[in-house]
Amino acid sequence: MREWWRDAVIYQIYPRSWQDDDGDGIGDLAGIERRLPHIAELGADGIWLSPIFRSPQADMGYDVSDYRDVDPLFGTIESFDRLIATAHDLGLKVIVDQVLSHTSDQHEWFRESRQDRKNPKADWYVWADPQPDGSPPTNWHSHFGGPAWEFDPVRGQYYQHNFLASQPDLNFHNAQVQDAILATCEFWLERGLDGFRLDTVNYYFHDQQLRSNPPAQVAPQVMATDLFGMQDNIYNKNRPENLTFLEKLRALTDRYDDIMMVGEVGDMGRRSIELMGQYTAGTSRLHMAYSFAMLGPELTAEHLRDCIEGFQRHAPDGQPYWSFSNHDVPRHVSRWGDHAVGETEMARLACAMLMAFEGTIGIYQGEELGQTETEMEFHELTDPPAIRYWPGIKGRDGCRTPMVWEKDASHGGFTSGTPWLPVKAPQLAHAVDAQGPDGVLAFYREAIAYRKGSAALTRGATTFLDLPEPILAFRRGDGEGALTCVFNLRAAPLTLDVTGDAMIDGPSAATLSNGVLHLPGNGFVYLAGADVGLTAG
Repeated sequence: MREWWRDAVIYQIYPRSWQDDDGDGIGDLAGIERRLPHIAELGADGIWLSPIFRSPQADMGYDVSDYRDVDPLFGTIESFDRLIATAHDLGLKVIVDQVLSHTSDQHEWFRESRQDRKNPKADWYVWADPQPDGSPPTNWHSHFGGPAWEFDPVRGQYYQHNFLASQPDLNFHNAQVQDAILATCEFWLERGLDGFRLDTVNYYFHDQQLRSNPPAQVAPQVMATDLFGMQDNIYNKNRPENLTFLEKLRALTDRYDDIMMVGEVGDMGRRSIELMGQYTAGTSRLHMAYSFAMLGPELTAEHLRDCIEGFQRHAPDGQPYWSFSNHDVPRHVSRWGDHAVGETEMARLACAMLMAFEGTIGIYQGEELGQTETEMEFHELTDPPAIRYWPGIKGRDGCRTPMVWEKDASHGGFTSGTPWLPVKAPQLAHAVDAQGPDGVLAFYREAIAYRKGSAALTRGATTFLDLPEPILAFRRGDGEGALTCVFNLRAAPLTLDVTGDAMIDGPSAATLSNGVLHLPGNGFVYLAGADVGLTAG
């Protein structure tokens, strides 16, 4: 039987911002459960929850202080069990973020580890002596600014942290750490979870020789505040030992029925696609992986084709997970605004492309509404790197603002209290109840249903067609059931000459007349026919 996650559409919920039912301004599990019909009606196959575990919330839950408990902000384990049951009743699978590479400094493991150098958990984190001059052991940088090392005066050593200093990295070279992490994953599988989204899956291991990284081989296309990107990070992540541990995780999930793991490969460019391939090759590692390759500012046919064909080369038997937005990057409708006729046109184009991609598809909450990035002021920020580097970077708060359900309700119907992040007028305009029959939400429902009903889009192989920018075109499947998928990535209209017995099938923003395909700005079309040919007009 075909696994549920193949060709699935998975909807990401950011729990803090989905629905607040207790009025404290922060979303909760009861609110998620109440609003699940929205996702079921959309046609999604499952949900991914960002972290809900007990945490001091220094990094909004990605700093876990107890892997086996739900944070009181969101509810209780019992309310989580009810959420899973309700989701399953609606035909939705449930996966949850597992933040395994690091914990909070409030975790009992770290509190014990930092006491001295001889306690039972002394080697559970990455500790190292200072250099003779007192400087950090290596030149590694933290993603959130400054060195990836924090000096602890209790132990008289530095500990590693790839993110905040309050997020110490676990030492996966210690077999006891691996066993403890596997046990926490088993705990949640026993409660009925359908899988995991593995945060920073390529960060588990560090170089035991503590070698410093060389400079980046290619100048990073980032702002100078991103010191992490100025190094070729070969010793603090992407270590070969990662693959062995992933095989242990896969062996655990294989003991259960139809469990899925999707790993976040924290890297950019071609390397990220190569790692996606390595981490999903065969049947003993991850079920699928995604990277930031499609989550950046670049929107060209060449780039999207390179991502997909690159994965095909590196993992011909692997499974990709493609998405355009998530909780860490600006929303794509705004990110690609320079190439858009308008917000609605870009939202529809992005949806049409995603639903045509081979693999599993990820949707971030609000994406189905055509939601835009929220412009934040400094006093509204909660994101640590944004606060530290303002105004050099805008941070991640702009994509994390609350879901808007009712245009005329207080805070968009998200909460009866004061929301943790503001709900502003441009976002209220995209509310669920303001969508209408011709809105972006209706289009998403139509496109998802079309994908599910198309053998070509769910099972057909992908073959790209050679057309000039800004046209992305590829064929899914072959023979009579094949579809030729065509997308105009720019705001200017254009035409293509069509040969063969072609006809428009499914949702489209194009017309076909006398062998000429007219694509408006951000236009798209699925052409049915076994012998469809395209040339630039």
